[in-house]
Order: sequence, then structure tokens, then C-alpha cells
Amino acid sequence: MHAPALLPPRTPSQRPEKKGWDPGRSGREAGPYRTRAPRSGWWSEGGDGAGLAETPKGAPGSPHQISAQECLRASGKMAARGLGRSLGRLLGSLSWRSGQPVRPLRGVSAPAAAAAQPGSYQAQIAQAAREPAAFWGQLARDMLVWDTPYHTVWDCDFSSGKIGWFLGGQLNVSVNCLDQHVRKSPESVALIWERDEPGTEVRITYRELLETTCRLANTLKRHGIRRGDRVAIYMPVSPLAVAAMLACARVGAVHTVVFAGFSAESLAGRINDAKCKVVITFNQGLRGGRVVELKKIVDEAVKHCPTIQHVLVAHRTDNKVHMGRLDIPLEQEMAKEDTVCAPETMSSEDMLFLLYTSGSTGTPKGLVHTQAGYLLYAAVTHRLVFDYRPGDVFGCVADIGWITGHSYVVYGPLCNGATTVLFESTPVYPDAGRYWETVQRLKINQFYGAPTAVRLLLKYGDSWVKKYDRSSLRTLGSVGEPINYEAWEWLHKVVGDCRCTLVDTWWQTETGGICIAPRPSEEGAEILPGMAMRPFYGIVPILMDEKGNVVEGGDVSGALCLSQAWPGMARTIYGDHQRFMEAYFKPYPGYYFTGDGAYRTEGGYYQITGRMDDVINISGHRLGTAEIEDSMASHPAVAETAVIGYPHDIKGEAAFAFIVLKDNAGDPDLVVKEVRSAVANKIAKYAVPDQILSEDTHSGILWWNEGKVPL
Repeated sequence: MHAPALLPPRTPSQRPEKKGWDPGRSGREAGPYRTRAPRSGWWSEGGDGAGLAETPKGAPGSPHQISAQECLRASGKMAARGLGRSLGRLLGSLSWRSGQPVRPLRGVSAPAAAAAQPGSYQAQIAQAAREPAAFWGQLARDMLVWDTPYHTVWDCDFSSGKIGWFLGGQLNVSVNCLDQHVRKSPESVALIWERDEPGTEVRITYRELLETTCRLANTLKRHGIRRGDRVAIYMPVSPLAVAAMLACARVGAVHTVVFAGFSAESLAGRINDAKCKVVITFNQGLRGGRVVELKKIVDEAVKHCPTIQHVLVAHRTDNKVHMGRLDIPLEQEMAKEDTVCAPETMSSEDMLFLLYTSGSTGTPKGLVHTQAGYLLYAAVTHRLVFDYRPGDVFGCVADIGWITGHSYVVYGPLCNGATTVLFESTPVYPDAGRYWETVQRLKINQFYGAPTAVRLLLKYGDSWVKKYDRSSLRTLGSVGEPINYEAWEWLHKVVGDCRCTLVDTWWQTETGGICIAPRPSEEGAEILPGMAMRPFYGIVPILMDEKGNVVEGGDVSGALCLSQAWPGMARTIYGDHQRFMEAYFKPYPGYYFTGDGAYRTEGGYYQITGRMDDVINISGHRLGTAEIEDSMASHPAVAETAVIGYPHDIKGEAAFAFIVLKDNAGDPDLVVKEVRSAVANKIAKYAVPDQILSEDTHSGILWWNEGKVPL
């Protein structure tokens, strides 16, 4: 198949002057250099303005010395697919008549919409924006199993923060993720648990996962959990953790998964905010060959959680842990229960889960995701962005404690009947070949991970990658933070052998699923490295200037907003709808404000330029600077604190802290050490600032970490 030639990269002097407001451009040039991708190549994320035709770093003959022409030849061997055939036909056949008035498109250029051919990506994007009822209504009918059909596809008003999808409809999420597939193919593999020790994977069929889910659901009911109750899940990635999520969905309870690296104080704060009645955990966890004392952390947390009635304790190791009056051995209780549990019929807008994320204040916010809209959006984006096909092994290495794990480890893949990988370990345990050995052994087709891991593995060299057969890979994905050009180039050329689609995806906990990514798109469409590029169906981005005016045209920057609701978006902040309004809808009335800045090219493509609020992104994890400041300020010797983010070659961004010590504070070295411990104990170890600059005004000395210089 013919592949269009690469255009030469723009040098810095050739880049046009940017127009409009340009937030957060420091450190990451958003220059609109152009390349054309081979028809099957989805070359994304450049990051620093270097074009693909540029000679890669390294001397001739080095592992990185792969020419653009070689990439074109390799990529040209693959067939291009903008959409899966079945969904392409489905989307192309949607009726333009929805019974609702046609509204003008905001944020979509008229020439692009006018030039779109019927059935094309542009035509489908235009339809999803103009006629959301027709577009999403057809998908919901065809992809979800309903107990009661819905009567209204959507009813949304950004001015009041009202968001409703598939109103009147009733369904059960666990039925959509399990029962429908068990009826068709009960022995197909649902989960491959890649345990901490390589080569010890466990395969769980859809039948086995349904039976486990029902046993756990019956256990929850026996211990007082009813529809609407909140359940905290403090577990690492495992089949039982997935079953716990689905068991909550089956009985109509609301789960809140807390990342199993958070401290006891962070866990307690989330439990208390959600008023959880039950915690589900393991005795211990295993990660990177180390034991994590999960039960001890839960014990410390629940001392301060009056709503907790029971702690259900499963066993990941054979080690015994203290069992108190609230503690129940989970496996023993599940063994007593039936493998059948009648699913609770849930309304489309009932809560499915709460997930806490950081904001610009010191208090994490519990974002509410509901049943039908979230599930549909996770399933559709999983299928189309990653080119998922029946029989594929989908490998997302995210933790289930984050939204990526919810949407693309659990709900999206399972709704699609996929085989999804649960990765318990780390990228460098027992060595830097762990990911690629897993790809070879499990024959993974799609690999979705964070740029932080890619940057880390890049430093170990290419040999750890090339040691293993990666021919099963068809799609590579990047999530959580911008991926720099060197990491993108290495992922595409070394890991993907220049033949894999590479999708850099932009989305948030709040959005529920991927919003901007290089695919789906037209066949053989242009790819601009360093950009997420194209909005997904129903996503209508706009840019706003500092005065709240819409920024029109291309080669401009501004605050990234979305002008129309989509099914997967969060509905509110639990217990605080006013905060939800102030965070997302008050800054730019009538629009959803993402908190990110973005650049739009002349061609209408989007590049994310970074956060615009007091939130830093550490290894893909959002963290409010106020949270760190509050943790440090709790130390009695600290008078004032301030935290900023700064570029980090592995984490992407790291925290730099400034503290002012009180008079007679004592040994500054000891204070800094105790401040670090305070952050780890109050939030998590990953939140500890990499650099701390302290000022001892009494002695006139600046203390930087454990060194000192005169003021």
C-alpha cells in the first residue's frame, strides 16, 4: 500500500509565531511541525518539536539509528483501519433524525464539516456533535444489555451542572461485563493475572469470574451491604479486586477503589468522605519482590472511620496478620455462598463508583460516575481507539486504583468480552525486560502504559526489548501525562519496530474515558507527533482566552474546554455539587473546563500544553500542591510552606518544596527528614518532594535537602 512521504521537520526558526494566549508553554514547545504517517502508522507524541525525518540520536550503527524511510516501509505492510468494520458500519448507518433540533457546532470549523463525506470520520464527528441522541442512542441500544429501555438519550445543561444520559433505562453493569459473555462463551478467558513473579500467570474464564463475583456479592449482602451503600476497596491489581468491583455493581453498591500505595490517613479520609460501611483488602500485597503491609495500613485507617462495620480480608500471601473484631476472612465466607446472585436492576444515572482525585485545594474530590453512560463510553473508546478485535489480548498495565485501571483494565475490556491483563508487578522486576517478556509470553496485542515507565526503561537500553518477541503487538498506547519526543521515538521504533499504531491519549478521571487521541480517524490520515490530535466522537473541544472569549482558527492556544456533554463524564463531586460547579463550569460559563491548556494547529488538531491550576502531574498521577503543603505544614517546626512542580527526566514532573522554619526549630536536617516522612504518611510515598529548600531565618542559613548555603 502506498505510504505518503514524510515532510521535512520545521527548525525552530521556521516555526511561525504563535497567536493568542499561550498558557504553560515553557519547557515543551508546541510547534506545529508536520509529518505524514504511513497509512497504518499512528505516530503520535513528539513533544519537543523534532520531526520524524530528523536523524535519530546516536552514531551510525547505534540501536537508535533507524531511518524514517525504514519506518515507512515497515509500517506500509500493515492494513489501515480508521474504525473496526462492524462499528464503522454501525456509525455510518446512524440516522440523522433524532427528534431533537439540530444545533450549531461549537468548536468545529465549518469548512471541515462541509467537506466531510458521508460515513467518514469527519461526518461521524459532526453527527455526534449535532445529533448526540441519534449517535449515542444507537450505540447504547446495540452495545448494552438493558432490563428496561431508556426513553430519553440525554438531558444536559452545563449552566446548572445537570448531566443525564439514557434516562428511564435500567440495567446492571456486571451483567454487561459478565453474564452476556458467559451465555455465549463461558470458557473464554476474561482475565490474565500477571502476578509479581514472572511466569506465574493465572487465567480466569468469564464463567469463573462470574461465579467469584456472585460469591463475593452474596458475601457483601450477608454482611449488610445494600443498594447505594459505599464499599472501599484497598487492593492491588488482582482477579479478586476486579470481582470486588463487579460484586458491588451486581448488588447496587457504590465502590471506591483506593490506590494501594496511599497512606492510612489518605485511606481514612476517603472512607470518611464516602461514609463507607465495608473495606475489602488483602492481608499483604506483593510488588517488585517486596511485601506491602496492606492490612496494617487498613487497621490504622479504620481506627478513625466510625462508619466501617466490617473489614473483609483476603489472603495474597500465607503470612498471618492480626484479625480484630471488625475483620472477616473473605475466602472462608465466600466458600459458604452460592455461585448465583440475582443482579440488582439499576437506573442509568445511579452511582456506579466514586473515585478520588486531586484538585487545586488540599482536599481530594470524590468524582461520581454513573452506570450506563460511563460503561458505554469506556467500551466504545476501548474498541475504537485501540483497534480491539475479538480474540485480542489487551494489556493495560495501570493500577485499578486509578481511572485508567477502571476504564481500560476492567469495565471497557470486559464489556467488550475481551481478555484483559492484570499486571501486579513493576516495569523493572526482576529486570528491565519485564514488560516485553510478558508481551512475548502472553502474546499481548495492545499495550497501554505511562510515559514515566517508558522513560525509565529507555535508560536501560534497547537490548532488554529486543531480547523478546513482540510480533503480537499491534497497538501501543500512552496515558497519564505528555510523552516527550525521545520516549515516543523509542516506543515507536524500538518497542513497536516502526509497525505498530501508537496512540497518545488525553483524558482525565473526570472524563471517564479517552477524549482526544490520534485514532479513530480517516484511513491514512495525517499524524502530527507530539499531539493527541483528534477529538473522539461527541467530544467538541474549544479554546478560551484569559478574558473568557472563544479563540477561533488555527495556530492558537488557550484554556481547553469542552462545549458539549458526553456519556462518560463525571456527574458531580460526591456531597459537594457546588465544588463541582466551581471547578468545572464556573470558570467559563456554558462550557466544561478541563484545567488544561492546549494548542490548536492550522489543521484543527490539539496538543495539550499542561495544567493551568495548582496541580502537578507526578508519574501520571495528579497531585494538588496544596495537599503537599498542608502535609508539611503539620510539622510543628514549620512556619510556612510552598510547593511547585519542575521538570523531571523520569517522572515528567516532580515536586519542589520550600519551607520556612520557626525560630528554635532545631536541627534543619532532622526537620526535613521528618517533613518527608509526614508527606509519605499523610498522602503517599510518591508525593514526597524530590527537593526541599528550607530557610532557617534565625541562623541565616538556607538548607537544600541536607546541604546548606549562607543566605
